[in-house]
Amino acid sequence: MPKTPQTRAPGRSRKGPKRDRRPERVDPAEAPGKSGYHHGRLRQALLTAALELIAQTGVSALSLREVARRAGVSHAAPAHHFKDKAGLLTALATEGFDRFTQAQLAGEARGGDDPNLRFCYLGHAYVMFAVEYPSYFELMFRPELLNKDDPELVRASRGAYAVLLEAVRATFERPPTDHELSMRATTAWAQAHGLATLWLDGNLAQHANLSSLDALVREMFGLPAEA
Repeated sequence: MPKTPQTRAPGRSRKGPKRDRRPERVDPAEAPGKSGYHHGRLRQALLTAALELIAQTGVSALSLREVARRAGVSHAAPAHHFKDKAGLLTALATEGFDRFTQAQLAGEARGGDDPNLRFCYLGHAYVMFAVEYPSYFELMFRPELLNKDDPELVRASRGAYAVLLEAVRATFERPPTDHELSMRATTAWAQAHGLATLWLDGNLAQHANLSSLDALVREMFGLPAEA
């Protein structure tokens, strides 16, 4: 007797659905490799590497490939996070302005309740930040290298300037006009920035009596000598 062919229940297949056993694709820019960085930490590692390179060679010589090499990651990693060099520098400048703001607030607080003393310590903090973090300082005031309209950069830079404006405003005996406030703030900014730049560029090193920057800043802003 011929065998009756077996029938399968409707909707069922003798073989299960074919599974794609190919490994999940990993973006080479995010692959941990030898560095062991996870996605969240890689961005900061790249910023740290860029900051170190700026300290060594200056901001103009910085390249994304060298940043990647310093961080120990794929050469595509910086572009993956920041798109291009301007994006990386913008993120770094933003970080610098945020730190700068905190340094100014901490310096200003040393003046207690005296508005004039608070203003003077603000100037002191400005110069000392520049000397302690020269790589940030070099980059923060180079708008031609940055994405000037970047929202985070705008927020951070305006926040730093607002600290100066409010400190200056408090030194007036009456509410100042916008022109008066701008003039006094700009003059103070130019004083602090000019001194910091002269010191960092080595233009004051030839003067033997100017070996102490702290003493020089205190003299400029009328602060008492540190005990």
